Amino acid sequence: MLKDRFAKERFSLGLDIGTHSVKAVKLRFVKDTVELCGFDVMPVQTDMVNVLKKISSALKIGTVNIGFCGPATIIRYVEFPRMNNQELKQALKFEAQKHISFLISEINLDAYILKENLADNKMLVMLAGVKKDLVNQRLKLIEDSGLKTNIIDLDSIAMFNAFKFSYLGAEDKTIALLNIGSSVSSLNIVENGILRFSRDIHIAGNNWTQRLMDTFSLDHAAAEELKFKPEGSGLASDGQSRKPDEKRIDKVSVVSESVLSILVKEIRTSFDYFESQSASSVSKIFLSGAGAKFPELKGIFLNLLGVEADYWGPFKNISLANTVDAEKVKELSGQLVVAVGLALRDTDRHG
Repeated sequence: MLKDRFAKERFSLGLDIGTHSVKAVKLRFVKDTVELCGFDVMPVQTDMVNVLKKISSALKIGTVNIGFCGPATIIRYVEFPRMNNQELKQALKFEAQKHISFLISEINLDAYILKENLADNKMLVMLAGVKKDLVNQRLKLIEDSGLKTNIIDLDSIAMFNAFKFSYLGAEDKTIALLNIGSSVSSLNIVENGILRFSRDIHIAGNNWTQRLMDTFSLDHAAAEELKFKPEGSGLASDGQSRKPDEKRIDKVSVVSESVLSILVKEIRTSFDYFESQSASSVSKIFLSGAGAKFPELKGIFLNLLGVEADYWGPFKNISLANTVDAEKVKELSGQLVVAVGLALRDTDRHG
């Protein structure tokens, strides 16, 4: 029995390489349980091979699942004539070219049937693709780091997989997932448990930080700290407590809201498009990503968008190994969403 139990034990590592940091999550699968047995977050550096080698050494795993986002990727939700999976694979290149701007020869393309029984003998299909040159660059980086690539995914789909694993069923309404990264904010709309809309918005944490740098004449690190802690440390240079600078806090709020209002406008445009194609409207936004830590974010979304927002983490149905720092996991939970979704691709149930 002991031998059989260990034979069924599997490990999977999701590697989320962003523009500001690299997030890695190692999951352990035993029968129907999933356990977080390791994670790492490291800043992006010039020598990325060394960064990935350090992560591989710390987490003791040599095969990774990776994701992509940004302008070199594409996700479309389109109606195809009803067919089975084998027929879809054969017809994919011909049917897909009608719906995407990239040349088929330039991208790695895949498709997934979301709904099989639409009217007029149609079915709903998700098309997902990423440019081959970007994939080849990333694969070379992985290989140069002594690692092997198992699964290639898109960050938006990975985010949905992480959410689906822990939350769907409790949230059957039409909801949105917004992951605010450094350079990209990834938006998903989920209707009755089915992913129906995805978009990468190029307004994110870096825009926010740059505005604070310009306004307060700060370097990047100081602007990042100000963004999430506008009240400051609460200590003067001599170590004595000090009152928060209310004018400074108010000015940070004004600057932050000016940037976030642009993001909200793009989200509203996406909601309007989705709602023009569907009978339902978005009832709630679930927030994640490093940029979502801003304390006033929920209120800004409610005021400017008229939709309730809340934070979520990907470990609701994932246990923590005894060796994992639970407080650190709680602190970084929102930043690990994509990496968790990538690691969950180990099983056929999630992906």
